[in-house]
Amino acid sequence: MTSEPPISLWPDPESLGTITDLYELTMMAGYHASGMAGEPATFEIFVRRMPPNRSYLVFAGLEQAVGDLMRLAFSAEQIEAIRAWPAFRERPASFFEMLRELRFKGDVWAAPEGTVVFPGETLVRVSAPLLQAQWVETFLLASLGYPTLVASKAARMVVAAEGRSLFEFGARRAHGPQAGLLAARAAYLAGFEATSHVEAARRLNIPCVGTMAHSWVQSFDTEREAFAAYARAFPTSTTLLVDTYDTLEGVRNAATLDAPVAAVRIDSGDLAILSRQARAILDAHGRRDVKILGSGDVDENQLAALVAAGAPIDGYGIGTELVTSRDGPALSMVYKLVELEGRGRYKLAPGKKTYPMAKQVYRRRDAAGRFVGDLVARADEPPPADGEALLVPFLRQGRLVDPPPSLETIRERCKAQLAALPEALRKLDSDVAYPVAYSDALEADAARIMDR
Repeated sequence: MTSEPPISLWPDPESLGTITDLYELTMMAGYHASGMAGEPATFEIFVRRMPPNRSYLVFAGLEQAVGDLMRLAFSAEQIEAIRAWPAFRERPASFFEMLRELRFKGDVWAAPEGTVVFPGETLVRVSAPLLQAQWVETFLLASLGYPTLVASKAARMVVAAEGRSLFEFGARRAHGPQAGLLAARAAYLAGFEATSHVEAARRLNIPCVGTMAHSWVQSFDTEREAFAAYARAFPTSTTLLVDTYDTLEGVRNAATLDAPVAAVRIDSGDLAILSRQARAILDAHGRRDVKILGSGDVDENQLAALVAAGAPIDGYGIGTELVTSRDGPALSMVYKLVELEGRGRYKLAPGKKTYPMAKQVYRRRDAAGRFVGDLVARADEPPPADGEALLVPFLRQGRLVDPPPSLETIRERCKAQLAALPEALRKLDSDVAYPVAYSDALEADAARIMDR
């Protein structure tokens, strides 16, 4: 085991204790007052249901979530602020002393990042003293939900693009500066080739790409002058934005430039028609090596349509549709108590049923390696003969079990997972539900507890 946490993507990773909801703190105070703080508890994270038009999800965000759990602590200033709030004015000094020393010392089992997952199956299992396990709920959901949402959207785009290059361009459209950083990582994990986000590229060693804005072209008296100046500044990587004024005239200006040009980018209009016309112009001027890039609020359905139409576009810059997941912007990821002091805990509210006891998830494949179904079972059940266990240990007593895999390794895992999807699930409009079953032992536990 190692004590060195993975890189954090928070601006201030040393003061994360209060990245939580108030009710976590009030419950912690209540457990402390009731003498329950140290009772062994297990909570699990799962997704209740798919966002619209989804048939699978790609699990992401775990490296930062686990690393920041290892850093989680309250600063002196945070504790003094909590002490002053009305809900905590009657709490004894021992509670605040406990907060001062509090660190997460529990165990975390999880599906590795890049794993394709489905609703109803455990993605993360947290076992820790009750107070600690309660503390991390909000933080874990916040750390895992958004990256999983974006990685899942990105995976759909990668499948739809059928080998065309995809570049993440969403920093300016993400819901806050940190979201852009998380989205860049999630997109690369899921198969995008590069990002325009400079800090993501620097910190995570993701390839960085970018062209120019319309303002560059507008800053010169003529488009040709703007293109020539850019080519002089970047002689080995010139990509020209050609739709500031007239797209096809912009392509002609790029095609007749004396300097080398790597690519032209079309950011508006009918990409299928314009790309064909642009390809014809470039080829007629002997610029067959110049690539065509498309952008402008492109989503996976447009990608699929452009690919089906044979549009001669070599790659796409994707921003808004990716980082906002506009058609499904929320993920019903939840964190539920399943076991306390060795006894099962469950929930029966309509549409929110949970199964008691700590769990493991087993995946079956056919002879070709394609997924055929998952089984959710008790963690202490004998594993099925033909099942691959998805949950593996990441933290034990608050320390890393193994160093985290590289982002490149995670990316390769995701690629292999997407390739193993049944063909029906790879379709953008799939209405096929992947089979997720629960073991007889779990069903019996649930029935027995509910009959009490």
